Amino acid sequence: MIPYGALPMKPTPKQKILVILGPTASGKTSLAVALAQMFGGEVISADSRQVYRGLDIGTEKITEEEMAGIPHHLIDCVDPETIYTAFDFKKDAAMQSEAIASRGHLPIIAGGTLFYTETLLGRRNAAQVPPNSELRAELEKLSTEALFNKLQEIDPRRAEAIDAHNPRRLVRALEIAHALGAVPEEAIAECPYDAYIIGLSVPAETLRERIAKRLRETLQKGLVEETQILLKKGIPAERLMEIGLEYRVVLSYLNGEFEENLLEQKLIDKVWQYAKRQRTWLKRIEGVTWYEVDEREKIATDVRKFLEEE
Repeated sequence: MIPYGALPMKPTPKQKILVILGPTASGKTSLAVALAQMFGGEVISADSRQVYRGLDIGTEKITEEEMAGIPHHLIDCVDPETIYTAFDFKKDAAMQSEAIASRGHLPIIAGGTLFYTETLLGRRNAAQVPPNSELRAELEKLSTEALFNKLQEIDPRRAEAIDAHNPRRLVRALEIAHALGAVPEEAIAECPYDAYIIGLSVPAETLRERIAKRLRETLQKGLVEETQILLKKGIPAERLMEIGLEYRVVLSYLNGEFEENLLEQKLIDKVWQYAKRQRTWLKRIEGVTWYEVDEREKIATDVRKFLEEE
């Protein structure tokens, strides 16, 4: 029974947001800007590398020109030496989303770090375990294979689900397991947003061509030189290797592991492997409306319908 004098409260409508997913080089960034221009939006970057200052070319960070006057958030927020976690992202993205909505604008989440996006939507746990610099220093000396083997020993359940080729994820999982005994099991929570999730589908051959074109441009912009500058600034090679796949490949080249004429192909092969893992992950995400990359008009029509719904 409802107490005398009390009225039943209507549930507060959830904040509408757009989420754009897709593998690397699928066009998430340009689509986010286009939709922001159409619907009065602001973009929240869900990229675990673009959050770092000074890492521009290797992270393919969006430029002022590409932003086209659209406000972008969670880019250039912390120094590379700082460990920025999924928990940090969830907290910061929620705060930015609320601020954007308070201005009467539409929050648009776009970026390639799928774990970040799923954490924000309540589909993944973000453990509140602070970085352990001493433990990380030890772990970063190990190969990716050794890190994975170590995680298998300590937390086989987490090892089963993790990307075994991603040293950053492996180090973080080991850090959490060291603090808590094991990485907490996933507990799906109710999504705090009314989210329309757009997935960009690109045929494999086309995606590989786009990746190759982007990486050739990245090298021309000065990826090798940027890596050398970051090293001179005192950012440890181990930290650069942890942050970005492209930096990892360039560091291998600078260490004399292969000749310069192989650098471009090595980058393409490694990033393509990463994109394939992203495609596998994307298939498991529920509630995504999939579009071909050139279906911009259909995407805009469907987004308009979503925004007009009560």
